[in-house]
Amino acid sequence: MKVNVNEDCISCGLCVNMCPDVFEIKEDGLSHAVGDPDCCNAEVEAAAEACPTSAIEIGY
Repeated sequence: MKVNVNEDCISCGLCVNMCPDVFEIKEDGLSHAVGDPDCCNAEVEAAAEACPTSAIEIGY
């Protein structure tokens, strides 16, 4: 699984709260995928579904 957070991110922090092993708010104030998404596929997919701006892109 590959995960990317695109420029539509509004830094709401939902993905970080749902899956802190994969997502992190960086110095630029935006969320980034920094961890191994294969550790928690279900949580990553749930975070992508819940993202209010659909900024989380998942590829396989």
